[in-house]
Amino acid sequence: MDPVKTATEKRGLEFLRQGGALADFPLLRDARAKEKLVFLDSAASAQKPQVVIDAVDRLYSSEYANIHRGVYRLSQVATELYEGARGKVQNFLGAAKSEEIVFVRGATEGLNLLAHSFVRPRVKAGDEILITQMEHHSNIVPWQLLCQETGAVLKFVPLTADGELELDKLPELLTDRTRVLAVSHVSNALGTINPLAEIVRLAHEKNVPVIVDGAQAVPHLAVDVQALDCDFYVFSGHKLYGPTGVGAVYGKMEHWRAMPPWQGGGDMILSVTMEKSTYAEPPACFEAGTPNIAGAVGLGAAIDYVNEIGLDNLTAYENELLAQGNEILGQVPGLRIIGTSAHKAAVFSFVLDGVHPHDVGTFLDSDNIAVRTGHHCAQPIMDYFDIPATTRASLGIYNTTADLEALAAGLLKIRKFFRV
Repeated sequence: MDPVKTATEKRGLEFLRQGGALADFPLLRDARAKEKLVFLDSAASAQKPQVVIDAVDRLYSSEYANIHRGVYRLSQVATELYEGARGKVQNFLGAAKSEEIVFVRGATEGLNLLAHSFVRPRVKAGDEILITQMEHHSNIVPWQLLCQETGAVLKFVPLTADGELELDKLPELLTDRTRVLAVSHVSNALGTINPLAEIVRLAHEKNVPVIVDGAQAVPHLAVDVQALDCDFYVFSGHKLYGPTGVGAVYGKMEHWRAMPPWQGGGDMILSVTMEKSTYAEPPACFEAGTPNIAGAVGLGAAIDYVNEIGLDNLTAYENELLAQGNEILGQVPGLRIIGTSAHKAAVFSFVLDGVHPHDVGTFLDSDNIAVRTGHHCAQPIMDYFDIPATTRASLGIYNTTADLEALAAGLLKIRKFFRV
C-alpha cells in the first residue's frame, strides 16, 4: 500500500464532505466546541491550520536566523527553508523555474511593484492602461496613481447584470495605445471566475501583457501560469490559509530581467560603491532587506496542506457547497444575491430587503456567525449595481452545509426582528 496515496485519499473529497478539515484549524475547532462559531469570511482572510502554525513556531523556536548571507549552519538551514518555500510556490503555480517567483508582503504590494517597475517605464501621456469594473481597489488605485503621474488614460471592461465581464467589448478596448491589461482571476465581491485563458489570448494578439490578481483564485482553483500564458500572477498568502504579510508574484523571466529594482537596500545588490551600485539577478533584486522569512515558510506549509487534500477535491467540494448555498439562501424571502455568474467560486454576496448589510452582519455576529459587510474594497461594483454595500458569506475548506443552514436561520431571525 502506498502511504502517500492513502494519506491523500483520507484527506480528499470525502474528508471535506465529512467536515474533517475543521479539526485542522484550532481557532475554529476550539471555538466551535465552545460557541459553535460559523466563520464565513475567508475571502477577507482565511483561518490557519495547525500545520502552518507549527511551521512558523518551529522556525522561530529552533530554525531561525537571517538568510542568504550567513555562513553558519543555522543561517543555511533558514535559507533552505525560505528558498524551499519559493520552490513550493513555483510548483503550486506551475511556473517554469523558482527564480520566476518574487516574495512580497501580499497581492497589494505585488501589484504596486508591477505598476512602478514593469508598467511605469512603458507608459507616457496618452497611453492606456486597461482594467475591469470588477477589480479590487488594490488593482485600481495603483493604476490611477500611475495615470495621474504619467498622463496615461485608465480604461475598463464593464460588467453585466450577472456580474460577468462584457468580454465582447475587450477587443475594441485593446488598442495600439494599451500598455497593459490588469484583471482579477476571481472577483472578491462577486465570486465570478473570469475566463482567463481567453482574456490573455485576446490581449496577446494585440501584444498587450497581462497582469493577473489571483488573490481570490488560488484558494479555490488549480492555477497553471504556463498554460494561461499570463505575464504576471499575483497572490496573497493569508487567503491561502497561510500567514499574513507574505505573498508572491510570478513573472516571466524575460520581464523580470528587463525591470529595474523598485526598492533598494540589502540583499538585492552585487556591489555598492559611493559612485554606483550593481544589482543581483531576479528574484533577489526585487527582495530588498530582510524578508518575511517566517511568512514564506508558513506559506510553504499552507501549500503543502492544500496539496495534501488536492485542489481538484477542494474545487469539487466548494462547488457542492455553492449549489447547496444557492438553494438554501434562495429560501430566505427578500434575499437577492449580487453576482450570479454560472462560473463562480463559493462566495455569496447579497442584500436583504429592508435591512442594511451592516445590521445584518451585527445581528449575525450575535449568533456567532462571522460574515463581511460593506463594499469589500470594490466600490465600482457597488456603484454598478446601485447599492451601498452587500453582506458577503465566503466559504473555505473548513465550511459545511450546516454553516449555510445556520446562516439562513440567522437571516430568517433578522427578518422577523425587523418585521420585513
